[in-house]
Formats: sequence, C-alpha cells, structure tokens
Amino acid sequence: MADPFFTRLEVRARRTGSLLCVGLDPHPELLPEPRAEAAEAFCRRLIEATAEVALAFKPNSAFFEALGPEGWAALQRVIRAVPEGIPVILDAKRGDIASTARAYARALFEGLGVDAVTLSPYLGPDALEPFLAYPDRGVFLLCRTSNPSADALQGLMVQGEPLYLHLARLSEGWGPPERLGLVVGATDPAALALVREAAPEPWILAPGVGAQGGDLGAALAAGLRADGLGLVVPVSRAIARAADPAAEARRLVAELRSAARRPPAPGPLPPALAALADSLLQAGCVQFGEFTLKSGRKSPIYLDLRLLASYPRLLTQAADAYLPLLRELTFDCLAAVPYAGLPIGTAVALRGGWPLVYPRKEVKAYGTLKAVEGVYRPGERAVLLDDLATTGGSKFEAVERLQAADLEVQDVVVLIDRQGGAAEALAARGLRLHAVLRLTDLLAHWEGKGRIDAAQARAVRAFLGQS
Repeated sequence: MADPFFTRLEVRARRTGSLLCVGLDPHPELLPEPRAEAAEAFCRRLIEATAEVALAFKPNSAFFEALGPEGWAALQRVIRAVPEGIPVILDAKRGDIASTARAYARALFEGLGVDAVTLSPYLGPDALEPFLAYPDRGVFLLCRTSNPSADALQGLMVQGEPLYLHLARLSEGWGPPERLGLVVGATDPAALALVREAAPEPWILAPGVGAQGGDLGAALAAGLRADGLGLVVPVSRAIARAADPAAEARRLVAELRSAARRPPAPGPLPPALAALADSLLQAGCVQFGEFTLKSGRKSPIYLDLRLLASYPRLLTQAADAYLPLLRELTFDCLAAVPYAGLPIGTAVALRGGWPLVYPRKEVKAYGTLKAVEGVYRPGERAVLLDDLATTGGSKFEAVERLQAADLEVQDVVVLIDRQGGAAEALAARGLRLHAVLRLTDLLAHWEGKGRIDAAQARAVRAFLGQS
C-alpha cells in the first residue's frame, strides 16, 4: 500500500524544494474552442512545462464537467498524464453524507485516481469519513476561503472566535494530519496566521496568490510550519497566461524559496499581529514625515486609525486582535471613546459578542440628557476601548463620565501604545493600560522586513527618547 498522501507530499516538497502547486484550470477564454480536446491539450502543455518544479498539480473539476461526458473523460486522461510521484489534488469542493459521500469518494479516488480532494465541512465530520477511509489519500477541508464574501459565514462568531478558526481547531479531531489538511486563502494573511496557530501541524492549501492579489511573502510568513513546510501554494492563471509557462513556474519557485528563507523580523511579532502591522502600514494608517501633534510637538510619525472605518476587512482584522486581551479581563460591557474608538468598539463588540456603551463628548441639552449612551446597570464594570494611547490625557474625561454614571472602570485597552507616558499616567489614576501593539515593536517589525528604512526607525526612536 502507498504511503499516506501528506507523507508523499512532504517527500515531494523536500525532493524538489518547491511549494508550488500548478493549477490546471482550462478557462474557456484560455482555449481556442470550448471543447474537451482543447481543455486536455491545454492541461497537458502545462504539465509538460512545469512537472520538473511542481510540488503538485490541481485540476479544477468544474471546467471539465462543464464540457459534458467528454470533459470528464478528458479530466481522467489529464490526471493520468501527470508523471508518477507528483500528487494530484482535485479541486472539487464536494460535501455530502452517507451513501452519496461514499459514491463521491469512489468516483474521485477510484474512478479518476486523484490523490487528494477539496471538501466542504458544512455537513460535519461524517461527510469526511468515506474519503478518510482511504489510507493513502488526502482531504483538504475548506476553512477560510479567498472569495470576498467569505466572512458572511466563515467570520461568524462561535464560542468567542470566528467560525473558520473554530473549524480549524475542531478538524484536528476529525482526521489524522497525514490525511487531513485545510484550505485557507492567501488573501488574508492574518486569518492564515490564526489558523496556523490553532492547527500547527496540518498542511494548508493557500489559494489566492497572483490574480486574486494575495501577497506571497505574507502568506509564507503566516502559514509555514516551523520546519519550513506545510503550505501548498497554488497558482494557475499567472502560469497559464505566461509567454513561457516553464520559466514562470521556475521564477515562482525561486521566489517561494527566497521568501521562505527570509529571516523573521527581530523580536518577531506573532504571525497574526505581524500581518496586521503590515496591513496598517499598507492602508496608510501609519505615515512617516513631519507632523504636528495635538500637543504642538513635531513628530516623525503619524498614526491615523480613523481610516480603519473605511477598510472593513482591516477593521475586522484589528478588532480580532483585541479579543485575546479582552478575554483575560473581567467586565460587563465595552465602553468606546468617541470618536476614533467608536468604529473599533463596535467591531470588537460584534466579534466578541459583548454589549457596548460610550460616553458622549458633548452632553445633549434636550431629550434624556444622557452622558453615557447604551444599556447598562449602575455598578457594572466597563473596559474602556480606544485606538491609541499617547499620554493618556484623552482617556480621563471618558473615564470620569463613565464613573459619574456609576460604571466601574479599571482597564483601558488600545490597539497601539505610542509609549508617550500613557501607561504611567493611567496607573497614577488606578487604571491599567493594555495594548495590542507597542510602537517600538512595530518599528522593529517594519524595519526588519524592510518596510521602512533605518533612518525612519531611528527618527521615531529618538522622538520617543530611546536609542
């Protein structure tokens, strides 16, 4: 009997030094005519051009099924054309139960002869059992996909964490790692990093590099295991549309190797926070130059987290970063500081399932005359949420209004501590500051990854009074 699928995949990865999975997607616009013979010829050319460097091949069954019985027969011939020793992963996204699932497993593993298949987890673990019954085959379970609306379902909160992350943890009990992997899109490095933290062993199929805009370096930093393996990077259109597919495949493999060897940033941030740090810089939430602060001081850096409200995915990414800190605290409700803290507080409340209140900056002279909006009971404990902490001064007014409304406040949680004395100032008032990120750690990360130059980092450290 052959070795388990993921054992063979790992042997292939070590032998070739490649994590590149070549997608065989005969899109109609790439074919001279929409016929099975043209789809087969298209795929055979790619196989011949890239077999030397491909970790695996991944045909997409949909493009063959659309061509009728002749297409299915062509798919079978394409799979047989893959040289021995190179795994074939069928992108089929099947998902059913009982006799139907057994029929799918026979059709794909015995009829087509593929080595692994992508499956939907929506029906639960019994939908996987007929496929996992084949000891030499593999399953990639859809976990966090790369399409824009993935969060509509996969991002729903389940027991305090996104559904995709909950699924990643559950899946470890659904099948052995030598037979069960996950699909996590490279388009969301933060989600990829969270899944890797939750499931350190399984191989991850990470679509989205290339045409979908996924960043190769960020995906590798987030998804590789400690041994430098564990990630399958499928690329289809970039290779198929290249003037020289063989050269493009070799270039991608070289880029993968280079990115995988790139040393981590000094004092590395956890992968999810590293991805968030890079996203904040890319979105323009962090700028370098000369800026006048509210205090009148000139600063070589400006942080504008109000921009988060204009980037829903980034706002969600930032909100998720608050959750581990908040789960360590005892409180009854969140209290967001107007105005920058309000969109963040709302996102955190939605992701964590906590009630939200907020102290008004200006108390209305009509209506209820409330200084604190939202539903709460006197004596409850609120944790104050904001975007940044610099000196701590802006937090005191908010705390005073909450306390005047008989809410207890002991903790302040921010995304970034600018390290301008806020922690000390808050402590003098009996308040504890908790920060997801510190500015010095961000500087070290960005400088280590080449996102900013040494002069920019040095200027900010000097501004902070550090060497």
